[in-house]
Amino acid sequence: MAFHICSSHSSLFHNPQSFPSSLSSSSSSLYNFLFSNVAFSYKRRVLQCKASLHHPNTHAPPQDAVSRDPDANSSSLSKTRVWVNPNSPRAKHFQTKSTSSRYSYLTRLAESLNSCAPPIEQHASTILKGLRDNVSERDAVFILDKIVNSVTAAFVLSYFLDKIKPDGDTEVVLYNVTLKAFRKSRDFEGAEKLFDEMIQRGVKPDNITFSTLINSARMCALPNKAVEWFEKVRSFGCEPDAMVYSAMVSAYAQTNNVDMALSLYDRAKAEKWSLDASTFSSLIKMHGVAGNYDEGLRVFQEMKVLGVKPNVVTYNTLLGGLFKSKRSWQAKSIYKEMVTDGVLPDFITYSTLLRIYAGAQYSDDAFRIYEEMKGHGMDMSVDLYNRLLAMCADVGCIDEAVEIFEDMKSSGTCQPNSLSFSSLITVYSCNGKVSEAEEMLNEMIQFGFQPTIYVLTSLVQCYGKAKRTDDVVKIFKQLVDLDIVPDVQFCCCLLNVMTQTPKEELGKIIECIEKANAQLGSVVRYLVEENKSDGDFRKEISELLNSIDVKVKKPLCNCLIDLCVSLNVPNRARDLLELGLTLEIYKNLQSRSQNQWSLHLKKLSVGAAMTALNVWINDLSKALESGEDLPPLLGVNTGQGKHKYVSDKGLVSVCESHLRELNAPFHEAPDKAGWFLVTRDAAKSWLESISSTESISNLNFQVSGGSTVAFQNG
Repeated sequence: MAFHICSSHSSLFHNPQSFPSSLSSSSSSLYNFLFSNVAFSYKRRVLQCKASLHHPNTHAPPQDAVSRDPDANSSSLSKTRVWVNPNSPRAKHFQTKSTSSRYSYLTRLAESLNSCAPPIEQHASTILKGLRDNVSERDAVFILDKIVNSVTAAFVLSYFLDKIKPDGDTEVVLYNVTLKAFRKSRDFEGAEKLFDEMIQRGVKPDNITFSTLINSARMCALPNKAVEWFEKVRSFGCEPDAMVYSAMVSAYAQTNNVDMALSLYDRAKAEKWSLDASTFSSLIKMHGVAGNYDEGLRVFQEMKVLGVKPNVVTYNTLLGGLFKSKRSWQAKSIYKEMVTDGVLPDFITYSTLLRIYAGAQYSDDAFRIYEEMKGHGMDMSVDLYNRLLAMCADVGCIDEAVEIFEDMKSSGTCQPNSLSFSSLITVYSCNGKVSEAEEMLNEMIQFGFQPTIYVLTSLVQCYGKAKRTDDVVKIFKQLVDLDIVPDVQFCCCLLNVMTQTPKEELGKIIECIEKANAQLGSVVRYLVEENKSDGDFRKEISELLNSIDVKVKKPLCNCLIDLCVSLNVPNRARDLLELGLTLEIYKNLQSRSQNQWSLHLKKLSVGAAMTALNVWINDLSKALESGEDLPPLLGVNTGQGKHKYVSDKGLVSVCESHLRELNAPFHEAPDKAGWFLVTRDAAKSWLESISSTESISNLNFQVSGGSTVAFQNG
């Protein structure tokens, strides 16, 4: 029994198991696609191919057609027939060699089609003429599957439809493979037009048709179109299968149809549908948009349990949600897991981490990410530079700020803007670097930027720290000359300057405050002149706090309490704290459970925090005197904020020093940063000892030189 090696290249596809292992995985995938998805439509042709083994002349191509195949130009193929004993070991060798040659030829032809330049139709037509009539349906599918340009794919499809005249079963396969090319090139509008053409030709679409269209819509960021096509599936006599439903989990998530997305997701888990990383990323983003960040983390964990490896998009989506929810501590662990899993970060990863770390004042982490970005040659945006500079201003990193600022100027991609200069001036100002701040102001003006209220506020802080009261007044006059209206934050800065100004010069600052805000000026003069009328003071301060925006109520209240402490009027400081609690400016300062009573001082200035601590100690003493049982544990939480300018040392250090001065038996918790704890017995003994020697209500604290301008320790 004999067969012809060159009789028909279509017969080369009749036995996928014999396909050479040396071929690429993509070719194997294609052949698997052919035989798993179109076996029904090709059954008759496969039988014909088998028959060709017995009838070698059935599909033998013309001599000249074979010669058009570059791999056919060899002496072994110069004859139209070569008989080989099928039982001979040489038979398998020749069949494998011929299959590999045909695959190589068709691959090169497809690559040529992908390289077509306009006019595409003319060039593609020239290339396809090389096939002549020597083309099978399998060849057509193979070539179309490798085309990535939708215009080329549409022309090649039309060419094959005219040449092959396929039946309906094969025709839908050709259209489906062509739709893949439209998906690859993100041409969804063209895909819809191709579908219309398909219907006009009377070709019945199948599940693969709709799955391809739905996924194409997803890839083109058109989730609403994906939903639209999903709703058409049944109208064409198709029943959505697991592949279609899986795609729709992502589509409904992208359109924020939470109920449908979660319903299909639950069904996917129950029926073990195949979900890809993109689908999980869409679900995580959906929960993030809704503010359900815990649910997003749960989906992330389920993804790993189900054996789907997160990709860089998944991690970026998760980090984006953590940025919005301000969960900086979780972002660090997620990034560590990303690196451990071998997923390479991209620009989005780095930029998101930089925003998270800078906002949380994780300076070491932020600087490390910045260095990694520079090492990878990534261009920084003005926004990212400014976030780093703002963080440097917050935590007092002068050298790093200067280096980053110089990097920005020499980057070639962006230049400093007004915010950039403002941050540098703030860095210098808060560190008392007067000459450096003035030089940066001059450079800012040379760059064409006028001083903003933020810059002038920083300069006021700088001159106040240096006790240069006349320069503070000069800056205020400059602000007025620039027709800038002093805001509450600027006034807070003036209040802070008062805590560092000699008493004989306070009048100069008070005049500025009265011009900026007459109502606040009246309250300040009331405090400085030690007016004894409680009723008038409470009324004035209540009217003032009720007249300003909620965002600046706490900073202003903090600064006024600091001023009271500085002026040594602790009773007024306690009045202000009590009023702040009554007006709910300060919330949740105390918490009580069966096992622990706690005082929460974060987001308070130093003066406000120490005033609250003294009031709390007084309350504990009263509770003990009234016979109330204390819990097993008492705690003071200062927070972990790293803002250097809350004081010269920071709130944690100030609180520790104050507790030590009081001989309070509180100790910093080794496993809970920012917490000071004491047991019931130790606290009881201490409270009894101090109540016998002094009135706790007279406890006082002096603010030491630190700045509390509108900043809050967190």
